[in-house]
Amino acid sequence: MKLAFLGTPLVAAQVLRALVDAGHDVRLVVTRRDARRGRGGQLSASPVKLAATELGLEVAYDPAAVAGSGADLGVVVSYGRIIKPELLALVPMVNLHFSLLPRWRGAAPVERAVLAGDRETGVCVMKLDEGLDTGPLYECQRVSIGDDERAEELRWRLGEVGTAMLLRLLSEGFPEPVPQSGEPTYAAKVGPGELHLDFALPSAHLLRVIRVGKAWTTFRGRRLIVHRARSAPAELLRDAIQGAALRSGLGGAATKSGQSRGNASARGPANGLGNGAGGHSARALAPGELAGEVVGTGDGGILLLEVQPEGKGRMSASEWLRGARVREGERLGE
Repeated sequence: MKLAFLGTPLVAAQVLRALVDAGHDVRLVVTRRDARRGRGGQLSASPVKLAATELGLEVAYDPAAVAGSGADLGVVVSYGRIIKPELLALVPMVNLHFSLLPRWRGAAPVERAVLAGDRETGVCVMKLDEGLDTGPLYECQRVSIGDDERAEELRWRLGEVGTAMLLRLLSEGFPEPVPQSGEPTYAAKVGPGELHLDFALPSAHLLRVIRVGKAWTTFRGRRLIVHRARSAPAELLRDAIQGAALRSGLGGAATKSGQSRGNASARGPANGLGNGAGGHSARALAPGELAGEVVGTGDGGILLLEVQPEGKGRMSASEWLRGARVREGERLGE
């Protein structure tokens, strides 16, 4: 088919390449203008523009250019702008959207699904109208969300599923679209404030924030991005709590009593809360308190895996801790 393509991020570039590989005649690619990024403020092209340039395709920044491109159909993937009805009257368009509409209409459907703790999401091909992801649906496919799956990983999987579905519909023909049904929810962009890690909150919530991407806290007054983390295994959390107690002088009595390290009754439950044997109160990690790679949370702790200190590259949490030389009682977020 003679197509116009409108998109911006990497997942949209993935779809564009697949359309060209399948033999479709992409007459025009519309994307955002080059933006200044990074400390140097250098102009950076969108992933879709980079792919289009490599493929030798014409690039425009104004969607109105689609009207004169000779395209029979517009394909929209994470473009980021509302298409005006006057243009839709001239060139019909379909939109590949990464959610099970009408859930998570809007700019950040993948991030919102992860942040909300959804167990599944999906991808839909819909007929574009002038609303915000309100058009009728040609087809949707459900996709489960992995327990530890990050938003960028999920988005790539959805892109693969959606690309296959779109190519099949372009080949076989689009059925009559059906209106969306159900209660809509909206996926506004996730701002920096929502990505701030408040370690007084439960571990499950913090891990979802980290999976969204660019989650951050502070250490010694400088920003620290947490790229990867997971639930701290119960035994590791107990060891971290016991070690912190010994260092602060709160666990000496239990150690001198000859009780074995494996005796959980002397230390309380795995999250460090509650009372141990003989009336001794177990010491929990304070929110944000570091005990090796374990950091205390509102209901226990999480295990840091990969971080990025301000002004440096990504590194393992163990590598960062070796260089940071954390002092007794230091916390993230202070």
